Amino acid sequence: MANGLYSARNIIRKEKENKWHDPYYKRRVLRLKEKADPLEGAPQAKGIVLEKRMIEAKQPYSGMRKCVRVQLIKNGKQITAYCPMDGAINHIQEHDEVIVEGIGGPKGRKFGDLSGVRWKVVMVNGISLKELVRGRKKRTTR
Repeated sequence: MANGLYSARNIIRKEKENKWHDPYYKRRVLRLKEKADPLEGAPQAKGIVLEKRMIEAKQPYSGMRKCVRVQLIKNGKQITAYCPMDGAINHIQEHDEVIVEGIGGPKGRKFGDLSGVRWKVVMVNGISLKELVRGRKKRTTR
C-alpha cells in the first residue's frame, strides 16, 4: 500500500471500497433491517386484531401462550403479537385497535419460548393493557 507524499487519494479510495466488506456497515447503509421489519423501523405501530390464537411453548417448557393476530394499519402486513400478563387476552376482542411494540429479544428477535413472535400488545383502544388487567380502568365500548 502506498504511503508516500501523494498517496492520500489512493488511501481514501481503498478505505471506501473496504468498508463494504463489513457486514454491519453494509446492512446499515442499505437499510436492510428497516426494509425487512413490518414496523418499518418504528418503535411502535397501530393495528387491528384479526383473531385470537394460542401458541405452544418450545421445549423444555410446556403451556399455551396467548397471542393475537394483528394487521398493521400503516402497511397492511400481518404479525403475531403476544399478550403479556395473566388474563390479558380476556380484555382483547376481535376488531379492537391495539398498539404493538418489540418484545425485547436479542437483536429485535423472538423472546424466550415463543417461536416466531417478536411483538407484544401494549394498548387496547387507547387504554393501557396493564391498567385493564389490574382493574384500574374499564374497557371503552366503540
